[in-house]
Amino acid sequence: MRVRRVLSTALLLLGIAAAPAAADSSPSASPSGDSAAPTQAGTSFRTATEIEQGRQATASGSTGDYLYWSFPADAGQRPTVKATVKLPEASTRHAGQTWQLDVYDGLRRRQACQYGAQTRTAAQDAASVDLACTLRTVRSWSETWANDPLPGTYYVRLTVTGLQASDLGLPVGAEVKVDSKDIGGSAAVDGSLAKPLVPGIATSAGKSDSGSGSPTAALSSIEPDDGWSSGWWSDRWVWTAIGGILAALAGIGGYALTRGSGRPSRVPPGA
Repeated sequence: MRVRRVLSTALLLLGIAAAPAAADSSPSASPSGDSAAPTQAGTSFRTATEIEQGRQATASGSTGDYLYWSFPADAGQRPTVKATVKLPEASTRHAGQTWQLDVYDGLRRRQACQYGAQTRTAAQDAASVDLACTLRTVRSWSETWANDPLPGTYYVRLTVTGLQASDLGLPVGAEVKVDSKDIGGSAAVDGSLAKPLVPGIATSAGKSDSGSGSPTAALSSIEPDDGWSSGWWSDRWVWTAIGGILAALAGIGGYALTRGSGRPSRVPPGA
């Protein structure tokens, strides 16, 4: 009976400890619907339009333009960027077009895609082209020489890389959306950044210090819903605790199986 009570208590503790891990492994929550989705894109890193994860942004432009957006990504997230380009009328085009989606981190280092169609060529009669890029998991810390994704601002650049000169300037539309999967403790590393890589990438329409109406540089105003974690917590702590509990259970079970039933009643105490 005593062993059963110990096992029941340990199993209850396991369930309580596993609850935070299950909550942590769920995908990141979509932003609330209070703010309107952006309807334009920037033309450079400094003027990139900020977008929230889970919200679709749209923009209009011309073939040959560079379209830029930026979004926040925190440690433990694996962002996936998807873009759809609505091409000009087929009757106005003279050949196919090749579009490319690039993602850069806060240091403006181009990040490799784990998978996804980052570059695609649309036929002359195609109405649209879909692009996607799934990044590596964002790490809370990395060596200075490495090109690992780190917490902070990420830039999305969408542009055409192959078309005839006669097709330059034709109107196009673009839709961009970023979602992330929370990887959790399996991607956790020891160490964290002092600050996320969030450089001054936006511009504000207010007056500058000199009183002129020209836009002034401003820091990114978007961050994850729960703030920047920078790797201070991961479900690896939970699984470490579960491992310790399982080890204790194994010790209790081994002792219960090997201790025997005690002194037989027919053997006198002094024997």
